[in-house]
Amino acid sequence: MVSELILAWYNSERHAWVPVGRLEYLNNKYSFRYTTNVKNLNEMYNFRPLPGMDKFETCYESDEIFPLFKNRLLQKSRPEYQDYLKWLNIKENEYSPIEELSRTGGIRSTDHLRLFPIPKNQNNEYTISFFSYGIRHLSPSATERLAKLNTDDKLYLMKDFQNKYDGHALLMRSEDPIEVLGYVPRFFAEDFERLIDLNGGDKVSVTVEKVNLKSPSQYKLLCKCKTTWPDGFIPFTGNEFQKFQE
Repeated sequence: MVSELILAWYNSERHAWVPVGRLEYLNNKYSFRYTTNVKNLNEMYNFRPLPGMDKFETCYESDEIFPLFKNRLLQKSRPEYQDYLKWLNIKENEYSPIEELSRTGGIRSTDHLRLFPIPKNQNNEYTISFFSYGIRHLSPSATERLAKLNTDDKLYLMKDFQNKYDGHALLMRSEDPIEVLGYVPRFFAEDFERLIDLNGGDKVSVTVEKVNLKSPSQYKLLCKCKTTWPDGFIPFTGNEFQKFQE
């Protein structure tokens, strides 16, 4: 189960998602801290403190999930709620707000925030589920190929060397017939590269977890990456991911 998320803010000047905070659920309590880079983002790009969290150096704690994140959860009263859980591949008896946000990213059209789960070492395995990005931009032939995918089908990673916005961008493709089926989420791509370097490309497995043909485009293709957790490996090691300390 996921217990901690990175909160990212889209910097339109840099055309990039940058980490600004970390949300954790531990011992039945939620906590939130900003990351070390927020003061620079505030000075250079006018990043503002989040509602109800106006001090960058403070650790915020609550028995309930903070309103900023609660508003990103789908209400159980919505008619599509049961279908929604199926799209996310979350069993109702295993549901948690953190798990929902880890799958959906908590995206809202009213701001530029997104959440990413922090993988945990589980029995020396690295496992993370994520939705393919960019599905709505697929060609008609790729959309047809997507409809023919099955659970556990293998997907192949490809480096997008000439991507002018993201030097670590990774595409995913199907086996024969070959079709590009979207991107790996930005923050995972850099760690996937590190895992390939440490474990070897043949030991990093990306597969289809679930295909949701009747869902909105952002939930069409749920993928899973699995590999051995290398000795000493720590996800999201850059300074910009670290918590702001008082």
